[in-house]
Amino acid sequence: MKSILRGTLPRAGPFYIKRGIAKSHRGHNEISSFKTAVETAEKLVQPKSDKFSDPFSIVSHEMSNLAKSIASLIGSGHPTLNRVSSYYFEAEGKNVRPLIVLLLSKALLKIPESERTRIDIDDQDVTEQPHYKGTPTKTSVAGNTVDDLISPLAVLHGINPRVILDPLSKPMDQLPQIDAINGILPKQRRLAEIVEMIHTASLLHDDVIDLSDARRGRPSGNIAFTNKMAVLAGDFLLGRASVAIARLRNPEVIELLSTTIANLVEGEFMQLKNTVMSTEPTINNDGDAKTVPEATGKVPTVLHEYSVATPKSVDHATNVDAAFEYYLHKTYLKTASLMSKLSRAAAVLSGAQDDVVENCYQFGRNLGLCFQIVDDMLDYTSSDDAIGKPSQADLKLGLATAPILFAWRERPELGELIARKFKEDGDVEIARRAVQQFDGVEKTRQMAREYCHRALENLSVLPPSDARSALELLTNSVLTRSK
Repeated sequence: MKSILRGTLPRAGPFYIKRGIAKSHRGHNEISSFKTAVETAEKLVQPKSDKFSDPFSIVSHEMSNLAKSIASLIGSGHPTLNRVSSYYFEAEGKNVRPLIVLLLSKALLKIPESERTRIDIDDQDVTEQPHYKGTPTKTSVAGNTVDDLISPLAVLHGINPRVILDPLSKPMDQLPQIDAINGILPKQRRLAEIVEMIHTASLLHDDVIDLSDARRGRPSGNIAFTNKMAVLAGDFLLGRASVAIARLRNPEVIELLSTTIANLVEGEFMQLKNTVMSTEPTINNDGDAKTVPEATGKVPTVLHEYSVATPKSVDHATNVDAAFEYYLHKTYLKTASLMSKLSRAAAVLSGAQDDVVENCYQFGRNLGLCFQIVDDMLDYTSSDDAIGKPSQADLKLGLATAPILFAWRERPELGELIARKFKEDGDVEIARRAVQQFDGVEKTRQMAREYCHRALENLSVLPPSDARSALELLTNSVLTRSK
């Protein structure tokens, strides 16, 4: 199978990963301050300074105003829609994705201006900061700030613009002064808000699909409101995010972020099928099998070259390898795609050179895979209260994640349970015992640890700074999180 990154998704099992070495940026190949953490794997770094005990501290102002800033972007004329759309932003979430954007933006600022010329950094982008001139052949089409309209307000809303305040055009509080102090470009700040909106929209949709009843320690959106309202609110968030994406006025970043939305849907469809072992043209309709209508041929459809459609093989090892590839690819689409592309977008907006942009992408990809693999592990080890949502839910939903796949490698008969999505009485209990017997959780932890190492290596392309140290600490903490 050709992966989305042409072979960069590693295989699973004892050979599931090859250590990648990040390219070192000229003049910035100093030894990472967290080398010890890399060598000792899961052990969390104890920073020399208390100010790094919380990565949020470096960007505390931006993070503390995140929900308020997002609220200004998602305002609607309908009060109930406003209520549903803002529901998940009210609860305390991890906010990992905007945190990555902000910390990475500060870390990229430490690269000399002379080495950040991949695009023009527009005067409106940098406000009080110097104007970084890019090469004549690689210019941006920025031109305006993230709050300026592209189309007339009357066109956007379809009503008299004098009677409505455009929620996407409100100026941010004291933006130039904040940028001059912190070195985070306005477009990078807006990027942080956009990615959290996209992520939250996916949570609203996921909770409907997974029939969840809790999220962030309280009733999920579909329970607090209705399935229909939760779906519509998620759609609304994606619509508002799309407008904000367009106003970044950078074609490459627009392409990256728009692709993440499509990736989320592709990943969800992969999860509906769940395994490469199923080749029947049926779909699950809330417990009932439904046959997929045959194509008429009027609309030609071509699978992507990275499509995962490996049929069931008579060879057990081949089946397990294919299942791991399917699992990792689904994980990339559902989780790592957004983290990788937001990291790349932050680097693009900074004007950094290609090697830095690529390593930022790989950092987000490896961190995203690590994050979701740990999440899958926690589903087997944590209580409902610890993770703020139902635990041990993956098997009940018929999902074959890393712990059970590792057990399947050692116990071939588990393949039948995986193929039928643990639907028969006793399947879930058999699977849980197998995971415990064959150390599925510990092998999953080692898998996550390897991705963590690779993410840290990618960060070595950046010059040493407080922000890079905070990113390294954040990366290590993913392995030791309990929720």
